[in-house]
Amino acid sequence: MQRTAKMPDRQQKKKHWSIDDIDFSRIDRERVRIDENLFYMVACASFIESGSDLYTSNLIEYYRGDAEVEHWLRTQWEQEELQHGRALRAYVQHVWPEFDWERAFQGFLDEYSGYCKVELLEPTRAQELAARCVVETGTATYYRAIERATDEPVLKQLAGLIATDEVNHYKHFYQYFRRYRSQEGIGRTKVLGTLGRRTLELKSEDADCAIRHVMKVHAPAQAVDPARVREVASQLSRTVRSNLRPETTIKMIMRPLELPARLQSMIEFPIRQLMHRVFLR
Repeated sequence: MQRTAKMPDRQQKKKHWSIDDIDFSRIDRERVRIDENLFYMVACASFIESGSDLYTSNLIEYYRGDAEVEHWLRTQWEQEELQHGRALRAYVQHVWPEFDWERAFQGFLDEYSGYCKVELLEPTRAQELAARCVVETGTATYYRAIERATDEPVLKQLAGLIATDEVNHYKHFYQYFRRYRSQEGIGRTKVLGTLGRRTLELKSEDADCAIRHVMKVHAPAQAVDPARVREVASQLSRTVRSNLRPETTIKMIMRPLELPARLQSMIEFPIRQLMHRVFLR
């Protein structure tokens, strides 16, 4: 029997999805167009993802000299994050074409750029990588929440693809964290401090900034009412919380601590309470 030649590894590797794989013409607009909460979730995410080149440049500068990390940040992480932004923008423009995405995004970018500074990163490379693990946990959780919150098939597909990307990004950051933790010799106390602080910051100025600038264009009369802005933010949090899988999220946040099973069970409750506090705000 003739044997089939083994495919080279590069051909066996699964091709990463592209925006061309998303058939936006299949969107069931009537399922989502009247959903104000979903509009804010998708529009805000499209802004933050589309501004990812700002904080990527900061990370590349911070890890200057580490060719492996620099290469991955530049050629994979940044490119995938920007693609998320393009895909989410395309979805918004298909469902809500009257929303002036470009004008709202420019306002967001003008303010957001002030938050993206190298000096705001963690004090050591290992701690910054631990912080990135928390951020990727938060983004993966956010997109899984969108995926579970909607029955519109194209958005469900897109949110699922992005969530999977974010989990993969987490794995890379965690791998680099382990290397730097060994090099720097940092203990669990510092790591726990970083994880706790960044978990509290999951609802950060990034999201607040995005909400404000979406509202300024989408609902300018409401944008000047702080109570209404807080109401929109709270509704987004409730959507995430009601679609959260706490066990998976806690496991991802705690992983950089690399705790023995006994200690892990002891610390899981306070971390669960911390998450509850974050998503109730």
